[in-house]
Amino acid sequence: MASPDPSLPDYPRAPSALRKWGQGFAAFVRRGNVVDLAVGVMIGAAFGKIVTSLVTDVITPPLGLLMGKVKFSELKWHLGGPADAPVTINYGNFLQAALDFVLVAWVLFLVISFVNRLHRKPPPPAAALSLDQKLLTEIRDELRKPRETPPPAEARPEMAGSAGR
Repeated sequence: MASPDPSLPDYPRAPSALRKWGQGFAAFVRRGNVVDLAVGVMIGAAFGKIVTSLVTDVITPPLGLLMGKVKFSELKWHLGGPADAPVTINYGNFLQAALDFVLVAWVLFLVISFVNRLHRKPPPPAAALSLDQKLLTEIRDELRKPRETPPPAEARPEMAGSAGR
């Protein structure tokens, strides 16, 4: 791009911050991490709906029956207000959401534990010993061997002549 003043030299323009950001984002998307993350989020959302249905439709009704025919969605504190639009704190919905969370976390823990067991790698083979380590191992093994007790001095021929001196 030519400079507006003809007396100034024509230098190439530095890329704008927005252009640098766009190039960095494009490189990030091309790496593949974004696609993996998107697939994980979609599967997680679908899985969350399944577990929420399990909690809401299968686990909570018997739990409410055991607690005296209580529906968690109907547990609330009335703070006041008119009868047609009362002001309430719906703590039953909170309890339902907390139970959903705990069960989702527990099921995810079980799934991840199962997947980790499937992908467990065997331990790598032991590295070969260096020459120093081999020599030290041989010395250690020699020192661990039981020693033979030497015969008494008079029974040894080299010591017999020096005993009388």
